[in-house]
Amino acid sequence: MTRIVEPIIQDLRQKILQMGGLSEEILKKSMRAVFDRDREVALEVPADDLEIDRFDISIDDAVLRALALQAPVADDLRLVIAIKMMATDLERVGDLSRNIAKCAARLADHPEVTIPSKLKDLAFEAQRLLRRALDSFSESDVLRAESVLDDDDQVDDDQDEVVRQTILEIAQHPEISSQGIDFILIAKNLERVADHATNIAEEVILWTDGRNLKHATKLQDDAPGS
Repeated sequence: MTRIVEPIIQDLRQKILQMGGLSEEILKKSMRAVFDRDREVALEVPADDLEIDRFDISIDDAVLRALALQAPVADDLRLVIAIKMMATDLERVGDLSRNIAKCAARLADHPEVTIPSKLKDLAFEAQRLLRRALDSFSESDVLRAESVLDDDDQVDDDQDEVVRQTILEIAQHPEISSQGIDFILIAKNLERVADHATNIAEEVILWTDGRNLKHATKLQDDAPGS
């Protein structure tokens, strides 16, 4: 087996980091549309998502070329596979951001209501985990990747609190049920963004450290004697 030539590796790294940066921007834009009640900004998001899809296709092609034209050694093979898996997660982040933007557009069309107090915390945590996961890749930082896994529970807690607050508000004010449903959908999409950040962190750990942590908790819970 031979090492993949450096230009191919650098091209793949550059593409995935550009895709990651765009994924972050589209997520920020969709949340800005929510908090600012900005329908015009929300309507820009689908075009941004198409650009993410183009990156996904480009990375697919580059990965196939790398594997077809080279016989990569183990380290290079893990990196190429990690980049391919990361691209899939980032493409999903784009889709989730588009979902949030749809909710933002609907909210802008309805009478203004109080935004659940925990939604800003949830948005901040989801964006922070995505940034940290991408940084862990660019810096080959296992400890930073592990910190993403450690902090994912906070996002779950914030999502649960947004849902709880919203359900209580709908119970007291049924006339805002449409807006409340959109807030719940936004919270669920943000939680899924954090899940994809966790996936990216797991790919970084597998690439740099050779440890496969996917489904580790479920497998440990299912082990005999657990």
